[in-house]
Amino acid sequence: MRKLTIAGFALATALTAGCATTDQNGIDEANATASSAEQTANNALNTANSAARDARTAQKTAEEALAAARAAQKSADEANERAKRMLQRASQK
Repeated sequence: MRKLTIAGFALATALTAGCATTDQNGIDEANATASSAEQTANNALNTANSAARDARTAQKTAEEALAAARAAQKSADEANERAKRMLQRASQK
């Protein structure tokens, strides 16, 4: 009877160790998955930050182009006014 009890404890210990190993494998797998998810999130954040920087650069370039276009329009309007006055003077002569 005593040998049977010892064998039962040994079997229970072996089963517990097996479950602990399985639990550890599950924990290791969960940690690996969490680490991978964290890396993916970091990559996504870096991509978003890069896109935001590119968007700010594009906006600045567009604003500069708009300012240049407005200056060119102003110069063209002034040139048209001068040309109109010259034509009026020429027609009066």
